Amino acid sequence: MDKLRIVGGTPLNGEIRISGAKNSALPILACTLLGDTPSTVQNLPHLHDITTMIELFGCMGIQPIIDEKLSLEVDANTIKTLVAPYDLVKTMRASILVLGPMLARFGKAEVALPGGCAIGSRPVDLHVRGLQAMGANIKIEDGYIKAEIPSAGLHGTTFMFDTVSVTGTENLIMAAALAKGKTILQNAAKEPEVIDLANMINQMGGHVTGMGTDTITIEGVGHLQGTTFSVMADRIETGTYLVAAAITGGKVKLKDTDPSILEAVLIKLQEAGANIDTGRNWIALDMKGNKPKAVNIRTAPYPAFPTDMQAQFIALNSVAEGIGKVTETIFENRFMHVYELNRMGAQILIEGNTAIVKGVDSLKGAPVMATDLRASASLVLAGLVAQGETLIDRIYHIDRGYQCIEEKLQLLGAKIKRIAG
Repeated sequence: MDKLRIVGGTPLNGEIRISGAKNSALPILACTLLGDTPSTVQNLPHLHDITTMIELFGCMGIQPIIDEKLSLEVDANTIKTLVAPYDLVKTMRASILVLGPMLARFGKAEVALPGGCAIGSRPVDLHVRGLQAMGANIKIEDGYIKAEIPSAGLHGTTFMFDTVSVTGTENLIMAAALAKGKTILQNAAKEPEVIDLANMINQMGGHVTGMGTDTITIEGVGHLQGTTFSVMADRIETGTYLVAAAITGGKVKLKDTDPSILEAVLIKLQEAGANIDTGRNWIALDMKGNKPKAVNIRTAPYPAFPTDMQAQFIALNSVAEGIGKVTETIFENRFMHVYELNRMGAQILIEGNTAIVKGVDSLKGAPVMATDLRASASLVLAGLVAQGETLIDRIYHIDRGYQCIEEKLQLLGAKIKRIAG
């Protein structure tokens, strides 16, 4: 099993390109199932979760065509089975995203209950109840969600989410795109990735409005055509590299990204003492060699501070001047990285859903273990600033969300290397 070896103490400096967003690419790949003709998805990140989704298509009889630029052409007409098997779904929760489009387009779907990161319960009941409100017949048995639509097809409905769910919103938007009549989703997710998906559906001939607000309206159409669509930039990858520069007192420029979808993170980085400049598709950060100042964070659904950046800011606070409080409101089990950071000399105390972080003069390199995707990113950040060598085990978590993380950090001057386990 591969590991990452990091020798800390080097301020990052340079320019890198940001990859396409995993959390946009996965629903957009699922959306290709809705088209009567082939769709091409561009700017896909080269990540394990993307490979898993492609393997899932292969299991269902769809053989996507990929070119040298990682653009993927998908022809859903070649589908042979409407089952998403447990062996693949268990490795990636986002597999649930094929449920809505398969049901709407082909009238039937069997999707295994999902797996993925162990960061708390992410129930699928919102997906199920939303589809049932559109007329789907669903039962859960043998570890599978087994769904069919009546002969009259899916129909529009008004559905209120009990809690904001990004994948729930995305699944219901895709199902509603081919339902008869109007669907109104209330308390819907506002994330930029949801907007990206809605834009693709509209490009395919659908009628989605209100994306980016908590009320999304979908006017169902009889069919959707394939299209060519480019995935948006990854805002979490962007934020992670910005924190990497801030924690090391460095200076970086990130290209092919979008500052307009990172406002909450940029505000907190400025509070931490970073000098930030932005353009239409780039962000530059300069710490001018200074240590960061501690900041208080409270995660909440977009446009508030993203839960996927919480672990990175705990790492930042661990070497910052002062004391910072980080409160997690989205997932109840997302502080597993804290124990690993404390092994490196951090002073972090957990009280309920809040981490109280007292900045220390320096961290010490140590062998640590990644527990989930963003937690593993925080360990990389800590390793970049720690004295001595940090060895990070179980980095397959990192590979689920960061394309070539060691190569990009090397371009910025970091002493980081992937080694065979």
